[in-house]
Amino acid sequence: MPIRNETELLRDASATIQEIKAFERDLGLEPTQALAKTSAQKPPTSMLWFWLQRAGSLALQTPIDVRLTLGFAKIKEEVPLDQVYRVDGYSVYYRQGNEFADPRSVATESFARAGAVRQVTVVIHEDLHGDTNFDLPWEIEESLITPLGSIAAVEFFKRRSDSANFESARERLDDERQLSRELGHLVTMAETIFSNESVDSAKQKIVAMIPSYPVYHRHFQRQIRGQHPETAIEAKLSHDLAYYRHFDRIVALYETTGDLKALVRDLRNAPANAHLVSAYLQSLQQRDALATRD
Repeated sequence: MPIRNETELLRDASATIQEIKAFERDLGLEPTQALAKTSAQKPPTSMLWFWLQRAGSLALQTPIDVRLTLGFAKIKEEVPLDQVYRVDGYSVYYRQGNEFADPRSVATESFARAGAVRQVTVVIHEDLHGDTNFDLPWEIEESLITPLGSIAAVEFFKRRSDSANFESARERLDDERQLSRELGHLVTMAETIFSNESVDSAKQKIVAMIPSYPVYHRHFQRQIRGQHPETAIEAKLSHDLAYYRHFDRIVALYETTGDLKALVRDLRNAPANAHLVSAYLQSLQQRDALATRD
């Protein structure tokens, strides 16, 4: 098959994105202008996000200590980064991206070349961030929409009768679910280590434990490439908790009823207090269990 040029790639990506956004409306969501245009239609931009967490601590039920975002009038491929060397008193994790929840985010050539499952998941994830869809504190919102985006990708390919990508989306969902479980166990162990060791010793022990969690280890290695693990560890674990804290439980809710549209409605009503979200999800679990029993 001949290699497609950028114009063809972006045209096809645009058509796919419009199909995804039409699917969102069927779920009762309001598509946003994020990724609604391509880099052929609008100058691309990128973001650089920083998360800082006090050394020796984890953001277990509270927001991460510091979040910073820098924007660039260039795609991330044109803004190569070196590394963060040190921020006294804090662990630092950073991430660069062309896709984000803002009308300035456009579909680039690299996004057009990404796999179909990633395209669908990312578009839905960023649109879920729209305030007409979810308007919650960052760490709560991420914990709810991350599993919703992955579940919605499975539903999208099911509706499209695209069996190959449906299976890929299911595999990704299962992988993320296992990641969520491994992360939960790792964080529990890390909390104990931090409470009993000096900060430097604890960092070394926790980083050394990560290969024991194979799915999370792959995720960790991929996302901190170019960063020093012991510089990033508290911030990275805290960041990942914000995304995957409730992933397993939310997928279980979906599996009980198979009704994604209803699940979206339920999660929109989640409390804006992180301490209450687990109890709210448990109440949904109990309600659905009673309904299916009847």
